[in-house]
Amino acid sequence: MIRLLLAEDQGMMRGALALLLGLEDDIEVVAQVAAGDEIVPAALETRPDVALLDIELPGRSGLDAAADLRRQCPGCRVLILTTFGRPGYLRRAMEAGAAGFLVKDGPVEELARAVRRVLAGETVIDPALAAAALSAGPNPLTPREVDVLSASVDGATVADIAARVHLSESTVRNYLSSAIGKTGTRNRMEAVRAARRQGWL
Repeated sequence: MIRLLLAEDQGMMRGALALLLGLEDDIEVVAQVAAGDEIVPAALETRPDVALLDIELPGRSGLDAAADLRRQCPGCRVLILTTFGRPGYLRRAMEAGAAGFLVKDGPVEELARAVRRVLAGETVIDPALAAAALSAGPNPLTPREVDVLSASVDGATVADIAARVHLSESTVRNYLSSAIGKTGTRNRMEAVRAARRQGWL
């Protein structure tokens, strides 16, 4: 039996996935969590073979949790399943050690096949998303520019952002200016939206 951990914040979707995957003869859902910060503790307790993770979760993103799983549960293969097929997400998922990346609009039989394939050591990627990621190119933002943009998503002031990321206000302004230039936008809120569209945040 393939032991599966499922992380999905929408209760109905999580329940449906668990039910449908549990109908497969060779898959057993051993853990279900609704938040990103619950993934690693659940994995350490249940020792799944495969973790099926959504990206946008409360507490911690599925991408961050994937990197944690690689360090703390190296025997667990990670398959990202998301509503948002953004090229930057795919790159970040691969960098975090994910073995697969699928969007949620496929049939459950395809998902079950993907679970088996990643457990067998294969990498499974949605073909349309792979093509989009190649054409989009790498993320032009530095890690610090990503930090500063992420800290400004709620319309925070420069002073608020500086306090959050432990930088001076002038340094924050420089990073914001650079990020705006790299995203080809007019202000930081447009830069945040553009970076999110690409999956860089």
